[in-house]
Amino acid sequence: MKYCAECGGTVEHRIPEGDHLPRFICPSCHTIHYQNPRVITGCLPIWQDKVLMCKRAIEPRYGYWTLPAGFLEIGETVAQGAARETMEEARARVEVRQLFSFINVTYIGQIYTLYLAELLDLDFGPGPESLEVELMSEDQIPWDNLAFPTVKLSLQDYFSDRKTGQYRLHTHDLTTPPWRPGKSKG
Repeated sequence: MKYCAECGGTVEHRIPEGDHLPRFICPSCHTIHYQNPRVITGCLPIWQDKVLMCKRAIEPRYGYWTLPAGFLEIGETVAQGAARETMEEARARVEVRQLFSFINVTYIGQIYTLYLAELLDLDFGPGPESLEVELMSEDQIPWDNLAFPTVKLSLQDYFSDRKTGQYRLHTHDLTTPPWRPGKSKG
């Protein structure tokens, strides 16, 4: 950030009085610009023994497979956002069930939330952000062509839970990018 969104002045990056973290501060109007994590919400849409997957038509990770998810909008609940994203990306209507994945992705400032959801019908297809949309069984998942670590973790958790018939909330902390050495806690 270089300029203040309030007055257009040049901002400084320093620790404000009474705080402990550096923030962007405008010396002209004294506005403190906080940067907080963004919430990603989506669904793990289920039909019988299959999961609805989307092949991305946008960057990042164009051409890789994912679950329908995206940024939460102001004025909607996380579950409403999950259903909206599923409709936008897969043109699929779902009944949102329980929160299934809660993943802190600290290296990019995101909180990833994913709900188990039941497809209401088989009327689905690619939205503007998807090249393809397909129902896949566990052995059809393109494990080496998944867009994000959050998707892989969520799918692994789902298929593991499905074997026991007990679906629980899964939490993970991804603190290191997959392209850098180091170990994220999962």
